[in-house]
Amino acid sequence: MTTLDLTPVERSHSASLVSKVLAQGRYETRVTVTNGEQLLVSIILPLLALAGLYFTDLFDTPGGPSTIDIATPGILALSVLSSGLTGQGIATGFDRRYGVLQYLATTPLGPIGLLLGKVVAVLMVQTTQLVVIGGVALLLGWSPDVSGLGTALLFVILGAMTFTGLGLLIAGTVRAEATLAITNISWVILGALGGVVFPVAEFAGSVFIDYLPSAALGNGLRAALLDGSFDGFSLVILCIWAVLLSLGTIRWFKWR
Repeated sequence: MTTLDLTPVERSHSASLVSKVLAQGRYETRVTVTNGEQLLVSIILPLLALAGLYFTDLFDTPGGPSTIDIATPGILALSVLSSGLTGQGIATGFDRRYGVLQYLATTPLGPIGLLLGKVVAVLMVQTTQLVVIGGVALLLGWSPDVSGLGTALLFVILGAMTFTGLGLLIAGTVRAEATLAITNISWVILGALGGVVFPVAEFAGSVFIDYLPSAALGNGLRAALLDGSFDGFSLVILCIWAVLLSLGTIRWFKWR
């Protein structure tokens, strides 16, 4: 007669949190890159904005940086905003509506794992955006300060976490149709008036705009890529938003 070995194992066979987060990130990335609407928002619209700014010479000033040098960091910031806020926000909102998130709620992934998995997906998509948008910008004459690339990468990662948190907070608290409307309106407002594409100094009342996560991301990338400097104020503002939005998502996100 066969006997069962009931000796307790020394460690759990459950996958680690890192493995679960990476698996979720890969899944989210596949969904994004096969969705035409996501590609439109994440890559095509930022490229159109870059081309529009380049051909209008909007930021050209005598003796100052060229329009392409000023515009490219802002467009890269816009791509982070797009993939995190609208991309993940809309996708999650409809996953929640169709009951997909109910199944995730029964897994060990949990809200923290879901948030981190979506951040990983945004970073994977963002890598593609950086290559495509950066490549086009280089062809148009962009000359970034190489010494600021490391700082720029830090801002991109924090921006991905911040706007993914915002997208998930919206998607996890309102209906899918409202998520679609709110994220798209937020994208337009933050992109046009939130200091992402256009430097904060271009606006009246810029003191208020300085404290927006969009302005912090745009200012940080411009400082890093234009002259290789480190904008500590923008980094602190972005970190605060990243923490607040992540905690808000963990606290108020509803699976159904």
